[in-house]
Amino acid sequence: MSTGLRVVVEADGGSRGNPGPAGYGAVVLSADRSEVLAERRLALGVATNNVAEYRGLIAGLTAAGEVGARVVQVRMDSKLVVEQMSGRWKVKHPDMIPLNREAATLARGFESVSYEWIPRNQNSHADRLANEAMDAAAAGEVLAPPEKVAEKPAAPGWTGAVGEPTRLLLLRHGQTPLSVERRYSGRGNPALTELGERQAAAAARYLGRRDDIAAIVSSPLGRAQQTAGAVADTVGLEVSTLDDLTETDFGDWEGLTFKEASEKYPDVHQKWRGDTSVAAPSGESFDAVLQRVTAARDKLIASYSGSTIVVVSHVTPIKMLLQLALDVGPSLLYRLHLDLASLSIAEFYPDGGASVRLVNNTSYLDQ
Repeated sequence: MSTGLRVVVEADGGSRGNPGPAGYGAVVLSADRSEVLAERRLALGVATNNVAEYRGLIAGLTAAGEVGARVVQVRMDSKLVVEQMSGRWKVKHPDMIPLNREAATLARGFESVSYEWIPRNQNSHADRLANEAMDAAAAGEVLAPPEKVAEKPAAPGWTGAVGEPTRLLLLRHGQTPLSVERRYSGRGNPALTELGERQAAAAARYLGRRDDIAAIVSSPLGRAQQTAGAVADTVGLEVSTLDDLTETDFGDWEGLTFKEASEKYPDVHQKWRGDTSVAAPSGESFDAVLQRVTAARDKLIASYSGSTIVVVSHVTPIKMLLQLALDVGPSLLYRLHLDLASLSIAEFYPDGGASVRLVNNTSYLDQ
């Protein structure tokens, strides 16, 4: 018999017009339903009832995992979602198939998940949250997250870090013409290619499934701002700019290929490949970049303590934020590969601890 945390997830979603202004609500309760462990709600813009119901379930399962649940009882007033998730009804509508799969993937992360249909009047808590979200969707407003009530912090891992971390969703910008040709691209300002725009849109859709994003912070360079703008349009937040997140200044190497730089500046290029104190001619060393990236991390933690924020930047600053979280040396800069439009996640705790949750996720680019 399982000794893990048992919870009840109640979820709801709706649309005024079907399709129309839509939103969802979800609440995670203790097994006896006496204590609220977490709440979630989100305005979805225009969507159908069924899409909103599934999104509510996904949010509820995600929140259950975050509070450490192992056994989950899902209660919903959507007969369709309950029957499809129980495997008794087939999923035929193309809009439902990916949502059903996402919910099923989340469910497999628990020891067990059961589904129960309940009348709407027994789903009042989630229904209230969903209606608040629909009100915001109808008014075109950005919905503030519900107050945290008795939400339990994740249990510390081997690091021993405790408290509510500041979670950085580290998104690299999409493709540019210089990245296609594998040229040094630092302070230059190329726009995204058409593929880069599609990559940014795909990342935005993926991040838009979350309901915990409190802010979007970006490098000032155009390719990062374009990528951040796609996320902002999806999640309904403004983009803040932090200059310390900008890419390395490659000086005279800007626009050159690796081969061209090594042939034109053989001695300094060879030293630069293994010594972080060496800068490109008229450029910036990795040591200097690390100093300002460390300052950027500290500013983010001070401004968004305990929150989840999207940080849109470039390959070097993202590697360095991961380096800081892992507390490792500069060899990581030369050995870690990060794809364009990839997502990594680093968490920084108030007691000084840190952890890395994800590195170089690009699964959403294939969807």
